[in-house]
Amino acid sequence: MEKKFKIAMPVRYGINFALIVLGWVIFTVLFSTGALNDYWKGIVVNIGVNIILATSLNIACGYLGQLPLGHAGFMAVGAYTGAIYIKATPAYDLLRAGNTTAIIPYVIVAIILAALVSGIFGLLIGIPALRLKGDYLAIITLGFGEIIRIVITNIDSVLGFKFTYGASGLARIPKFSSFNLMYIMTVISLFLIHVFMKSRHGRAVLSIRDNEIAAESVGINTTFYKTTAFVFSAMLAGVAGCLYAGTLGSLYPATFKFMKSIEILVMVVLGGMGSMLGSVIAAIVLTGLPELLRSFSDYRMVLYSLALVLMMIFRPKGLMGTYDFSLNKSIENIVNKIRGKKAAKADKEVQE
Repeated sequence: MEKKFKIAMPVRYGINFALIVLGWVIFTVLFSTGALNDYWKGIVVNIGVNIILATSLNIACGYLGQLPLGHAGFMAVGAYTGAIYIKATPAYDLLRAGNTTAIIPYVIVAIILAALVSGIFGLLIGIPALRLKGDYLAIITLGFGEIIRIVITNIDSVLGFKFTYGASGLARIPKFSSFNLMYIMTVISLFLIHVFMKSRHGRAVLSIRDNEIAAESVGINTTFYKTTAFVFSAMLAGVAGCLYAGTLGSLYPATFKFMKSIEILVMVVLGGMGSMLGSVIAAIVLTGLPELLRSFSDYRMVLYSLALVLMMIFRPKGLMGTYDFSLNKSIENIVNKIRGKKAAKADKEVQE
């Protein structure tokens, strides 16, 4: 029997890297030629934030099989951590002077700090919360998300000095989130999720989703892996929050109400719980669709809501279900089918 064609791992990574570079080149050309103006450039950057948020929540919802509703809280922690740090650096003056290269170290530290602090909050919340399941987990994480928002709003009065600036908002944040930074961070986030889920740790997380009792019976430390996935999800939400702060240049606690968590959850459900590609597509559609419907301003939200309702009626498992597209596997399948047809044809000719 003829051996099946299989792409070597270095070649796989080479193909993926080439596609990533190609995507960056296409967007760069569109921006430089004016095909996409600054307004749409801002939308593309916002899409990047939502992709990271949706795919990170998909770790806890789709891959782990839990239902946390406090993702906006982790986003808020990351946003305020990164913003407060970056405001304490010379980044604002450097940006005004046009010296974007000099702020790179500050931005890297801000993103790392946002991820670490959000991860710590995820650990503190995840250990007690993940003992619960279903609706109870949703309620307790929703409560924690609201607590984080309320603390951000009122902490200045407790500390006795301006720290988060409460309900009035944290302003004059250096706008460091360029398209290039967003593109790189989105790619890195997707790569980390992919590597994690393809590892033995990711398979352990999937086994907990499928049957937690069976997973525990074969020696999988369910508490450890549930907490690990939850913390990883929170860290990426913190990264998205930091980039969000660098996009807008100001932060308000009201932005991170529980409806923000619902908005992110809708992206995951619409794309398909357990499908990273589905979360990416849903984030693009749900971020770009309201902007494309602005010409129908009177009916924009009606059309948007109708699209969601129809989607849930005809595709209750989401756009992609649990399917994740792999270009390398598709190439292998095509080549093997062609080889199989050629071999069958050759056998037929020999028999004749």
